[in-house]
Amino acid sequence: MSTVSVLRSRSTAMLGGLALLVSSASTATDISVALGHSADSTMTYRVGLQFPWQQSWFDSDIGRLSGYWTLGYTYWESDNTVNTHSLSASPVLTYEFGSANAVVQPFVEAGIGLAAFSRNKLEDRDLGSSVNFEDRFGVGIRFYQRHTIGIQALHYSNAGISSNNAGIESYNAYYRFNF
Repeated sequence: MSTVSVLRSRSTAMLGGLALLVSSASTATDISVALGHSADSTMTYRVGLQFPWQQSWFDSDIGRLSGYWTLGYTYWESDNTVNTHSLSASPVLTYEFGSANAVVQPFVEAGIGLAAFSRNKLEDRDLGSSVNFEDRFGVGIRFYQRHTIGIQALHYSNAGISSNNAGIESYNAYYRFNF
């Protein structure tokens, strides 16, 4: 199967999943899609729902601290072993630069949550547990309060709770839309 047809079938699957999430989550404020890669030969495809917090802190001309809750589904496509699925949930702190109503708002974000994997082995890594912590750090830009593009690094590990704790990272580029 050619690379183009694989990408086309993955894109179709992601769009189908996106449509399902939109139709089933009418109270969701943001929806995101991400494409990423691990340090191994694993591609990641992620869809998520984000629920922005209505509160912000330290408002100034420089920016403000805020955040959101995120729920995500990630498909880990491996070349060498069985493909894996994960579900995650996390609070994420965001520092947005500039005024609250600016057309373009750069931001940085960080969060720690939980992720449940369908397997506790991914490529040649033994995660030690199917439940792991999800740490994230990202940067991005929000346009017109509705469109966001960004990059993020996600690290998964069990923090030493299990004797095996290989951990794995996924580096993603994402797009998020605010309804």
